[in-house]
Amino acid sequence: MSERNRRAFLIGIFGAVGVFAVLFFLVGGRSVLGSLSGADPTLVAATFAFGLCWLLAWSLMLRTVLATLGVDVPLAKSFLIYAGAVFANNVTPFGQAGGEPVAALLISKVSRARYETGFAGIASVDVLNVVPSLSLVLVSVGYYATNFAVGDRLGTAVGSALASVFGIAVLLLLAWRYRHVLVEWTAGAAAAVVDRFGTDQGDPADLEGEIRERSSRFFDHVERVATSRERLATVLGLSLLGWLFQGAALVAAFAAVGHDVPVYVVLFAIPLGNLAGVAPLPGGLGGIEAAFVALLVPTTGVAAPAVTAAVLIYRGAIYWMPVLIGGGSVTAFGVRSLA
Repeated sequence: MSERNRRAFLIGIFGAVGVFAVLFFLVGGRSVLGSLSGADPTLVAATFAFGLCWLLAWSLMLRTVLATLGVDVPLAKSFLIYAGAVFANNVTPFGQAGGEPVAALLISKVSRARYETGFAGIASVDVLNVVPSLSLVLVSVGYYATNFAVGDRLGTAVGSALASVFGIAVLLLLAWRYRHVLVEWTAGAAAAVVDRFGTDQGDPADLEGEIRERSSRFFDHVERVATSRERLATVLGLSLLGWLFQGAALVAAFAAVGHDVPVYVVLFAIPLGNLAGVAPLPGGLGGIEAAFVALLVPTTGVAAPAVTAAVLIYRGAIYWMPVLIGGGSVTAFGVRSLA
């Protein structure tokens, strides 16, 4: 790991520790530890089993998308590739920016596909995951609102989530609408930098042509995914299944500490809580846990220490387990992009 990346990682870790320290102080750390020590081992194991099912569902998404692009990846390897992407997300500040390049490298190593093909595959998976998550938020919040009063905190969270998703959707649509202009601008800007600063990247004209060609292929791959209706429906179904497995994991985590929570609450809490992953912390570590606690305490009526304990068990399955599996796969495949 380079000195710059090591410094950013350490700053992120110290930030996460600080967030956890404040969270434990506010909710009562001793009570949280008491809830964790009394958790039902069988239900904790069920939480991790549901976490594995989530990883499998979304790795099948990736495999299906890659098949649309003409890349055949065995099921076991697709699981390890996706786990590697989640690992990179979880150890990189701002999350997704770190996972997609690593996954693209893994795909290219395993399947001999071009890098931009792998990148188009994993980027398509991440974008398509937004559709079911937004649907779950709208349906579950709508049900909650018809049966309970929506507090200011929840209303603000939902409004912020919808605004963020809408903003991202607009940017993606603009990028797609003006993709040819974007390709030309990117290629020209890179060539201009090479020409001005005299880097060792070769002839500026050759570099401009290569970037233009690779960018055009990337958008062609994305278009193939979007226009394959049968496989697109399959991918969206697998995405929804993955979100439901995450919801089942959180329900099992609450059951492990002795509490039943409504499914519709966890289904909107998970996508909303994950928005805290944009914080400059490794995979949103600390920030996501705090966001979950802030959302789940007022909506479930469960005491804050028990909610925190359940969230920590859940995050063990969704955050730490993929770190172990994905870290091993990244090492085994010899990818050093995090170095």
